[in-house]
Amino acid sequence: MGKIHVLDKVTIDKIAAGEVVERPLSVVKELMENSVDAGASSITVEIKDGGISYIRITDNGSGIAKDDLENAFLRHSTSKIRSATDLDTITSLGFRGEALSSICAVSQMEVITKTPAEMMGNRVVVEGSEILKIEQTGAPDGTTMIVKNLFYNTPARRKFLKTAQTEGAYIASLMERMSLSHPEIAMRFIVNGQTRLQTAGNGNLEDTLYRVFGREVLSDCMPFHAEEEDVAVDGYIAKPALSRGNRNFEHFYINGRYIKSNLLSKAVEEAYKTFVMQHKFPFVVLKIAMPPSQVDVNVHPTKMEVRFADEPALYDLLVRTIRHQLSHQDLIARSPMVDVKEEKKLREEETKKTVKPEPFESKKLEMLKHFVRETSPYEPKFQRPVQPVYQPKPRQSEPAKKESTDDKAVQQTLFSEDYHFLKPESVKEHRIIGQVFETYWLVEFHDSLYIIDQHAAHERVLFERTMKELNRKEMSSQTIAPPLMISLHEHERLLLETYRQQFETLGYVFEDFGGNEVLIHQVPYNMFGLKDKELFLGLLDELDEIGANETPQIVLNKIAMMSCKAAVKGNQHLSEKEARHLIDELLTLENPYHCPHGRPTIIEMKKTEMERRFHR
Repeated sequence: MGKIHVLDKVTIDKIAAGEVVERPLSVVKELMENSVDAGASSITVEIKDGGISYIRITDNGSGIAKDDLENAFLRHSTSKIRSATDLDTITSLGFRGEALSSICAVSQMEVITKTPAEMMGNRVVVEGSEILKIEQTGAPDGTTMIVKNLFYNTPARRKFLKTAQTEGAYIASLMERMSLSHPEIAMRFIVNGQTRLQTAGNGNLEDTLYRVFGREVLSDCMPFHAEEEDVAVDGYIAKPALSRGNRNFEHFYINGRYIKSNLLSKAVEEAYKTFVMQHKFPFVVLKIAMPPSQVDVNVHPTKMEVRFADEPALYDLLVRTIRHQLSHQDLIARSPMVDVKEEKKLREEETKKTVKPEPFESKKLEMLKHFVRETSPYEPKFQRPVQPVYQPKPRQSEPAKKESTDDKAVQQTLFSEDYHFLKPESVKEHRIIGQVFETYWLVEFHDSLYIIDQHAAHERVLFERTMKELNRKEMSSQTIAPPLMISLHEHERLLLETYRQQFETLGYVFEDFGGNEVLIHQVPYNMFGLKDKELFLGLLDELDEIGANETPQIVLNKIAMMSCKAAVKGNQHLSEKEARHLIDELLTLENPYHCPHGRPTIIEMKKTEMERRFHR
């Protein structure tokens, strides 16, 4: 008898489920994508025990027709595509036809669904890929999916799940991403009976950002738009002060689909170079729209990895436009004094105001209101004429005010503030208070106190001065007498020969002295005091860590390092005249807000924030 045999359906389904359903997060993701594809305007997700014991997803979408119910749980059954040619024009989030079959193979599942064309809904009970019951039931338009006891029949898989709290946190992150990708859909997230997240579904991404991340994060975000040929990018990018220690806050969406892309991450981080500190990553929410034929989403079952038809063009578009916007924005770091408890209370109150009934509750509420109007003796049985109320028209110079919460009013003005501290004409209004800790200068201007780091500011001045001279090819050198002799081993000598042109462009002049020795005759003129071995060997060490294809950026980083060493140090006393000269030169720079390493040069503290801290 042969050794090769065909596996039975149950075993096949369990193996296939392992590719799609890794944890409760996978179940919620797949079912939410189905709800979005069904045209839902409201989606509720409820979990218990981190989604291990109970998951419920309710939407008001198109529902599943009775004739399609049995096919819906078969492998590779889908309503999204018909043939392989449709893969080039995919606009839906799901299309592989693996979600329902994979989920029901490893759980106890119940589906209640109704289409607008049907009078009655249908209820389906599935356990371990086997349909146990199909029956009619009363139901509103849409679909409710209930998944219980995930991995009940594969204990080995269940054993490797993390704690309920951790699994729930994964799902919470997914809900945040889905809310940002579809602000036009009202989403509600319930954990063990408590609402954790609620969005309004009004299509306003700014509102959703506030609901998800809060007022402090939103205040540091800027609207972003870029467009080129058939590619459009919209969303928000944050000021460099909002940078994080990992890439978890880089949110990318392609045609409404959340993805992870090394290309997009690299493009954004390249645009933020010299704006954020090393080992820090920017906060961005970018939604990219492009023809489906220009992106391949059929790379992995999770559909989070994609390939672009023209990667260099997309990379260049993001780097160029983000860097341009950062270079033309006020990026002075603010020093907000936020009361965490008060902020939490405000967000909870805002959430309560906008909580909407779930899809299956809406009709019940309407019916109840209608019944009360018809039967209650306290309800009027006829319509009284309504007297018009006089409302004075707003003056031409004063636009009509819209109803909004205090937080809305704050949000509407976040991006319209006009700061003048760094404008040359404002210099005469600067009042230099003095130097503290022999490092920071305090400057009063209008209703704000500005704190300037003399070391970071001088770094920026030297950096941009050197870059301008490089661009104009006017770099000059200063001669070292006597020349500096450095011994190099073979690998360092190879690096020196590889990047010899870049060193000479910077202003270095050196020659071989025989053996392993190299003589340095000249160094860049503004790097006075740096004619030592430490700088030169440090440059070679960093060159060894980066590929030769990134040579221009290498030169940039090395200039930043040299500028740092030549700048005025902290704990170094400066006179007021020297400080004023430094501030005046800072005003002329293209990016006066951050040193070459991304540290802020200026921090602003408003008078109102101080008064709030002192309870005035």
